[in-house]
Amino acid sequence: MNYKTPAEIAAAAVNAAVTKTSLSITQMVVMGFLAGAYIAMGGYFMTVVTQDSAAVVGIGISKLLGGVVFSLGLMLVVSAGGELFTGNCIMPIAILSGRVTLAGALRNLIVVYFANLVGGSFFALLLYLSGSISPACAQNALAIAVAKVNIPVAEMIFRGILCNWFVALAVWMAFGALDMTGKYIVCLGPISAFVAMGFEHCVANMYFIAIGLLLKGRPEVLAQCRLPAEKLARLTLSGYAGNLIPVTIGNIMGAAILVGALYFVVFKKQLAEK
Repeated sequence: MNYKTPAEIAAAAVNAAVTKTSLSITQMVVMGFLAGAYIAMGGYFMTVVTQDSAAVVGIGISKLLGGVVFSLGLMLVVSAGGELFTGNCIMPIAILSGRVTLAGALRNLIVVYFANLVGGSFFALLLYLSGSISPACAQNALAIAVAKVNIPVAEMIFRGILCNWFVALAVWMAFGALDMTGKYIVCLGPISAFVAMGFEHCVANMYFIAIGLLLKGRPEVLAQCRLPAEKLARLTLSGYAGNLIPVTIGNIMGAAILVGALYFVVFKKQLAEK
């Protein structure tokens, strides 16, 4: 059998949390930076693929294609190694099991969160400076960023909850896969689903909104942009923070409660025995 049972996955998730909280600050920063950049890679891949695909295959299939290619980000985190804030939000299962302290989990989550932010922003800056973004792709990237900062706050929170329920399940199942092919498969389904459904991922948004802010400063992109001025005006640093904060809150709830805490309730006895 080349996969773990659900009870074994729960034990693996607890052990992973123990390992994560024992990392040095330097390790957390570097691996968090890499994970943020990897998610940004998937984000730009999605932007390129969806820049004109809706006109050919329709909106639904275009969203599906975008989700499929965006899953590259989590595949890189899982296979190459990285510390991803949203995936690490399942740590409450280890806290409730008594294997990890709240302080240890918060130390990891806070350091990794800001390292993800730097990694995603760095990739956005590198991409912007490369001059490789086509006019159509730039318009698509700007439209994505503008759409994100104009979502009502309550909806951001709920979309964040829904998103990280999917992402945490992908990470959860990846603990159960014993080979690389299995890890890719379990990442693909949930990640492509949340993207196609339009949910909100804080680490992805660190990149999407950052590249939007950079492109907003290019007159030639704005000249071709048909976005309403009042919506475009909300694409600012305050709009950036106004998206990240509620989405992050939702992401924490989605993984910590709907995956970490609920699976602890299910496997509490087995975890205690281990």
